[in-house]
Amino acid sequence: MGVQKLKPTTPGQRHKVIGFLGQLSVNKPEKSLVVGEKKSGGRNNTGKMTMRYIGGGHKQKYRMIDFKRKKNGVPAKVKSIEYDPNRTSRIALLYYADGTKNYILAPNGLEVGSVLVSGDNVAPEVGNSLPMANIPIGTIVHNIELRPGQGAKLVRSAGSFAQLTSRDGDYVIIRMPSGESRKVLAACKATIGSVGNSDHALEKSGKAGRSRWLGRRPRNRGVVMNPVDHPMGGGEGRASGGHPRSRKGLYAKGLKTRDSKKHSSKFIITRRKK
Repeated sequence: MGVQKLKPTTPGQRHKVIGFLGQLSVNKPEKSLVVGEKKSGGRNNTGKMTMRYIGGGHKQKYRMIDFKRKKNGVPAKVKSIEYDPNRTSRIALLYYADGTKNYILAPNGLEVGSVLVSGDNVAPEVGNSLPMANIPIGTIVHNIELRPGQGAKLVRSAGSFAQLTSRDGDYVIIRMPSGESRKVLAACKATIGSVGNSDHALEKSGKAGRSRWLGRRPRNRGVVMNPVDHPMGGGEGRASGGHPRSRKGLYAKGLKTRDSKKHSSKFIITRRKK
């Protein structure tokens, strides 16, 4: 998609780098696939703030994304590629041959007018969804299920992809974006290609106000608090604050937080890179 750097007409514009929206098809989403979204502002059901630094932000509508791709054998034409405020990737609107409409994550290289299909015996082409048992070794995939029919859970953010490296009985082995290698049931579906909008990592907000539009309030550091408020607080002058840790005292760097008895640990072959 590319990014655009704006002329420094104001201090906020000077460092701003945003995704190029000129290639998107429409401004308004498909009405039948949109629902209202209510924000909590970090409050629980009694109104007490339980999560700090959340609140405000622009009103957003949620686009319902089809992560299951259950319409096997029904061809679908890409009607438009649109912006989605709820995720980093772009989304594509599909018009199926039977009249159904659905949104999917738009992979790299997908264009308006392309025809996609999902099913067991479809060609492994960009945007098609099929069980990993039928995907050739070495193929780049995204939108990966963990259980058959559950819907995609892995590799969904902008620019990310996994690689199917080998097979092992009823399982396939995939290399995740983190570098981790893990087993997934071969009956699980995945979509061919990498997630689009790969230039998202190059974007810069340019000003604090853009974070407020996203519902992110200012976050104050632990080292500037008092000892009663944070383990890293207190001290004379600009004290460093000791070993980085959370407000409840858990170490933030170096401490392994993964449960050693976690059920999915047996599917991990090599851990992610340190």
